[in-house]
Amino acid sequence: MRIARFSIDGNVAFGAVEGEKQDELVLDIIKGIPFTDFELSGTKVPVSKVRLLPPVLPNKVVAFGRNYADHAKELGNEVPEAPFAFFKPATSVIGPGDEIQYPSFSQDVHHEAELAVVIGRLCREVPRERVKDVIFGYTCANDVTARDVQKREKQWARAKGFDTSCPLGPWVETGLDVERASDLTIQLTVNGEQRQLGRTSEMTHSIEDLVVNISEAMTLLPGDVILTGTPAGVGPLHVGDEVAVTIEGIGTLTNKVVKRG
Repeated sequence: MRIARFSIDGNVAFGAVEGEKQDELVLDIIKGIPFTDFELSGTKVPVSKVRLLPPVLPNKVVAFGRNYADHAKELGNEVPEAPFAFFKPATSVIGPGDEIQYPSFSQDVHHEAELAVVIGRLCREVPRERVKDVIFGYTCANDVTARDVQKREKQWARAKGFDTSCPLGPWVETGLDVERASDLTIQLTVNGEQRQLGRTSEMTHSIEDLVVNISEAMTLLPGDVILTGTPAGVGPLHVGDEVAVTIEGIGTLTNKVVKRG
C-alpha cells in the first residue's frame, strides 16, 4: 500500500494512494494515523486536487554516509568498516514539489538519491531478525549536501542539515519486505538528464545493519527516517534545476532548486 500525507482545504490527512497513471491517482482518506491499526474511510479525492506533503514528520532523520563503495571512491573516501551515521534535523524535511532553497553560505550544492526507511513503531536495540517488524515502509529521499561546506568543516551539521536539504516522498510504500527493498533500482535525473543510477543491493551495510546499528544507541520513534546512502554519480545543483529521484517499486520525488529568499 502507498500511503501519502496531504493537505486539502486547510486540513491535513493521510490517504491510501490508488491507481497507476499519474493523472488518475486518487487518495482514499485514512481514519486516524497509519502507524496503528486504521481503516479507509471510503472518501476519495484526486491527487491532482491536493498538495502532497512530506509523507511523515520525523522526530529525527538518521543518515548513513559512504554506504556505496563507488560513491565513497568518487569523493576520495575510504569505505567505513562500520556504518557511519549523521543527522539531518526535522526542519530540513520537505515534500514532493517543494522547493530546495540554495543556501547562501555555499557555492557547491550536490544531489544524493537515497532509499529512505520509515520506522513504524517505538523500538530500541532491535535484533536483526526483528528489523522487518519495526519498518513501516520505504520512500524516496534526496540528501542534499553543501559539498564545499562539508569539506571545509569537520562537523556536517550545516552541510547536511540546512533548511530544505531533505526532500522525502512522494509517499511511503508499505508493501515491500526487507529482501525486496534491498535490491531496487535507484536513479536521479537533473532537468531530465540521468546523473545517478544504481541498485540498493550495492550497499556496503544492509538495511538490517543500519537499523541494528542506530537502534543500539537510541530509541527510534514511529515516523523516524533512516537514509541508507547514495550510489555514485553525485554532482552539483544550480538554481532553476529540477531534480527527480526515482526508486523502483516506490515512485518519483521531484523538487526544484530556487535561490534562498
